[in-house]
Amino acid sequence: CRDITRGHWSAATIEVLRYGRAGTEQEVKESLMNTKSNAQTNMYAVERSITIHAPPETIFGRLENFHKWADWSPWEAIDPAMERTFSGPEVGEGAGYAWKGNRKAGQGSMRITGAEVPHRLDIDIVFLKPFKANNTITFGLAPEGDATRVTWTMQGPKTLITKVMGMFVSMDKMVGKDFDKGLARLKEALAES
Repeated sequence: CRDITRGHWSAATIEVLRYGRAGTEQEVKESLMNTKSNAQTNMYAVERSITIHAPPETIFGRLENFHKWADWSPWEAIDPAMERTFSGPEVGEGAGYAWKGNRKAGQGSMRITGAEVPHRLDIDIVFLKPFKANNTITFGLAPEGDATRVTWTMQGPKTLITKVMGMFVSMDKMVGKDFDKGLARLKEALAES
């Protein structure tokens, strides 16, 4: 199924070309819906959630302070020699964090652009290396009994590099595993404190 007008191959078609199989009927339907929806929006989104037995205020304090990201961020250990720079206020809107590391860590910056304490945190993230991209991160915190559901979302435009990478692995698979790791580390860090 090739969308001639946009030049996009569906994941189902790629699966057939690569492996000679299309997967289950449901996988094919989902792939076709995602291809149509993604081609229309030209955006991608990655989202993961976890339930943490802590109040939203406690979790929010770890998220809105970039100095505390070293305790849980899945990317902090990639380059022990990574240069880190903090700017603006220590927490909340305007707080900034920039990094410059090895080839895997890359280079970029984050700035908190909005905060609804303790329910939502919006961050602009700019990647400079290994490729350029401007994305938005949102953390949503929702009480669930004596726990809190934390949802980490990143969305951004499909650039040429993300479209090419998407032919081999989806952004969801590539970044999603890091989100899962980070959320698990956040849960552990909060349990230890």
